[in-house]
Amino acid sequence: MKITSPISHIDEIEALVSAGAKELYCGVVPSNWVAQFNTGAVNRRYFGNLPSLTELEKGVTLAHSLGAQMFLVLNAQHYGADQFGALIDLGNSFKKMGGDAVIVADLTLIVALREQVPDLAIHVSSVASCRNSAAVSFYRDLGVHRVILPRDVTLDEIDVIARLVPDVELEVFILNDGCVFEEGVCHTIHLPKKLGGPICIDSYQFEYVGASGKAMPPAAARNLLDNDEDYKRWLWYRFGCGFSTTKEGYPYGPCGLCAIHRLQAAGIASIKIAGREGSTERKIKSVEMVHKVLETAQRGGDEMSVAATAVGIRNTLTHCQSGYMCYYPEVRSKIVV
Repeated sequence: MKITSPISHIDEIEALVSAGAKELYCGVVPSNWVAQFNTGAVNRRYFGNLPSLTELEKGVTLAHSLGAQMFLVLNAQHYGADQFGALIDLGNSFKKMGGDAVIVADLTLIVALREQVPDLAIHVSSVASCRNSAAVSFYRDLGVHRVILPRDVTLDEIDVIARLVPDVELEVFILNDGCVFEEGVCHTIHLPKKLGGPICIDSYQFEYVGASGKAMPPAAARNLLDNDEDYKRWLWYRFGCGFSTTKEGYPYGPCGLCAIHRLQAAGIASIKIAGREGSTERKIKSVEMVHKVLETAQRGGDEMSVAATAVGIRNTLTHCQSGYMCYYPEVRSKIVV
C-alpha cells in the first residue's frame, strides 16, 4: 500500500518522497489553455497547479529519479466539447514525458483517452462518485487501471468492492480536506481567497473566526451556536480545526489513520492525502504522519497498535474522541474511548 501525496511545486517532490510518498499527483494549467478557453479551470482548481508543461516534465523526471510515480489531475465533472482536443493533446504530452496516469472524472474523457492515448493509465477520480462494485466493474470494462473511492464509502463497502472487483486497484482518502458536500455533484470551483474562496467555507468563516481574525477552539465556538451546534462543530473539524496544527506541525482535520490496518488487509493499493493547495510544510507533515502509521502496520502491528500509533502522533485524544475528524468512524468506535 502506497502513500499518494499532492504537489503544487516541483521543489516539494524530493522532501515528500523522502518523507514516504511513493506516488504524487498534480494539476497543470498550460498557457495555451488559458488563451484558448479564457479560463484556468482545467482540474477544478484555479490555484495549486504547476504553471507549465515544462515544469510538469521536470516534475515527472525528478519523481522517477527518486523512485516515485507522477499522476496528472483532469478531474472536472464535465468538459465542453471544444475542450476535448486540448485535453487529448495534454494527455499525449503527459504520456510522452513519462507520466504514469491521469486522474479523470468525465466519462466521455475517459473513453476518449482510452481510444486515443491507449498506453496512458487512467485513474477514476473520486469526483465520479464511483461507490459500489457494479460501478467499479463498469469502469474496469472501459479499461481503467484504478478507482479512487469517495470519502464517505464505509470500510465494509470497501471490503466488498475489493473482494468483488480484485482486478481494479482501489485508492482511498486517508488525510485532510473533508468536503462538506458530495463533490461528485458539486459544480463549484475552488477559487483563491482573494476571489472569494470555496463557497463551502462560508459558514465556517462566519461562525468560527472571531474579531481577532483567529479561529476559535471548539469550546469557545460552541458558545456562539444555537440549535445547530453539532453541525457547526462538525464544520469546524472538517476545516482542519481552524486549519490548526500540533506544536510539531502535524495537521488536524479529516483523518483515516486508525483504519490503515484494515485498509491494508483489504488490499487497498494507495492511501491518498488531499490538499494540493496546502502549504509545503503541511504536505510534508501529512506524509510523515501517514508513513509512521503505515510503518507500524507493515511491521505486522495489529489493529490496536496501529490505532495507538495514529492517535499518539497528535496526542490530542479529545479531538479523536469527538468523532468529527473520522473518515471511518466505525474504527474509532472500537478504538477510541
